[in-house]
Amino acid sequence: MRVLAAMSGGVDSAVAAARLVDAGHDVTGVHLALSSNPQSFRSGARGCCTIEDSRDARRAADVLGIPFYVWDLAERFRADVVEDFVAEYAAGRTPNPCLRCNEKIKFAAVLDRAMALGFDAVGTGHYARVVDGPSGRELHRAVDPGKDQSYVLGVLTEQQLAHAVFPLGDTVKSEVRDEAERRGLAVARKPDSHDICFIADGDTAGFLRGRLGDAPGEVVDADGAVVGSHDGTYGFTIGQRKGLRIGTPAADGKPRYVLDISPVDRRVTVGPREALAVGALTGVSPRWCGPAPAGELRCEAQFRAHGEPVPATATVSDDDGARGILDVRFAEPQEGVAPGQAIVLYDGTRVIGSATIDTTRPVVTSPA
Repeated sequence: MRVLAAMSGGVDSAVAAARLVDAGHDVTGVHLALSSNPQSFRSGARGCCTIEDSRDARRAADVLGIPFYVWDLAERFRADVVEDFVAEYAAGRTPNPCLRCNEKIKFAAVLDRAMALGFDAVGTGHYARVVDGPSGRELHRAVDPGKDQSYVLGVLTEQQLAHAVFPLGDTVKSEVRDEAERRGLAVARKPDSHDICFIADGDTAGFLRGRLGDAPGEVVDADGAVVGSHDGTYGFTIGQRKGLRIGTPAADGKPRYVLDISPVDRRVTVGPREALAVGALTGVSPRWCGPAPAGELRCEAQFRAHGEPVPATATVSDDDGARGILDVRFAEPQEGVAPGQAIVLYDGTRVIGSATIDTTRPVVTSPA
């Protein structure tokens, strides 16, 4: 095949491109310039998309002997990922920008351009597997559970999976680094990027404050009593325990957690951990990695990138044809489920699909 290898400048994408070459494909490397004003150097494992990353990707392509290009997608990335990230936090939701980047950039903008240029597929260094199943191509978890990235790829459609290649899905990370060293790739021991790529210093609250400004308000308990103050609701997420700036301790002396975020009246509600328990949720704009399921579906659900999958039952409806609605009921109550996150459904290792969490329904407990 003619394969466009997305090369971030890290070890994973470099080894993925190398494996594509070894497999006999006609490979071209491309680095995505996602920042209109990239830093000259990254700091340790913080951020990516720097000038240094672009150079590292080019050097890897040179070692592999493949053509290499840089595509400027900064404006598309700003509009579809960065502005969406800011808007979601401003609305009191908790977005996942990596998932949005896969949906809007790597497997939409990049894949569309690649297909228009005559490529057959896009290859990346994601840790996931695409296998041929009885109904077509299927997305599965990676062999390395600690690096599995199937959650952030749960937005891919059946058509996109047909043109996606993930060469690292059957390998653990330590073996990838060793392989990079054997191949003479300078990025073999380069640190992974663990933060949001467009917030290089890791200060998400500071980044949002610079774009949304100070919006002071109250921190209240479940009875509405004021127990603290804040500079902006965007600095909080459901289930958060630290950094609440509460001046009045709870009557029982136990820690308090964020239960609700209301940007309209600038209120953050906190309470005991048991009040976080969620029994069900509603997801919107579902995307399916294969044929859309019909009726009630018993599955496992994951609502954080590195969270544990939990037993659940999902039901899909059309909502008058305007948009899909996904109703998910957990077998056991779950904590820290936040609107804006993705809910990804699994059948064993296979990814069924995903949706964006719109609302949650708390567990109703009977009075003692």
